[in-house]
Amino acid sequence: MKIIAVGMNYLPHIQELNSERPEEPVLFLKPDSALCSDKQPFFLPDFSQEIHYETELVVKISKLGKNIAEKFAHRYYDEISLGLDLTARDLQRNLRARGLPWEISKGFDQSAVVGHFIPKDRFENIQQLHFRLDLNGKTVQQGSTAEMLFGVDRIIAYASRFFTLKTGDLFFTGTPCGVGPVHKEDHLEAWLEGEKMLHLRVK
Repeated sequence: MKIIAVGMNYLPHIQELNSERPEEPVLFLKPDSALCSDKQPFFLPDFSQEIHYETELVVKISKLGKNIAEKFAHRYYDEISLGLDLTARDLQRNLRARGLPWEISKGFDQSAVVGHFIPKDRFENIQQLHFRLDLNGKTVQQGSTAEMLFGVDRIIAYASRFFTLKTGDLFFTGTPCGVGPVHKEDHLEAWLEGEKMLHLRVK
């Protein structure tokens, strides 16, 4: 199982990080050891002083695929959830400034938190879904999948040019604006169309 994540997929988030709008999906990988259930607490690591939350729609691949045409991509997933792409922002900032790879800022243990999955068929169009993140009872992020620069099917088709997709692979599809730090004893709750999809306590 692999985790494929998309960076810079919501324009307001691009702007808040002072980055450039991409012409193609920006992909990066997280190892399977990054996967974290929301039933587990998240322990702040000792190598970063600035762990940020990034709330994202997560899509689970349901069958083997390679070089998938965008018009057929919807056949390759049938469950969705919400996840937190936890990021060591201080490490990422430093590594990017030096032109170095920044995988360690995204792929560390417990950095891919995923809630429970639900059938995508519950929704008429997954490119019209609203979601939000509450931090200690206050909404800090909210967005709609309609705002994605690259939709789910485009992302899957693009990624399948480079990676063979396998059953169980996960796609983190990008975050809207409003990212920020987490601290000890924080409680995070992510909601998709009014349904709580995950909750996480920081230790």
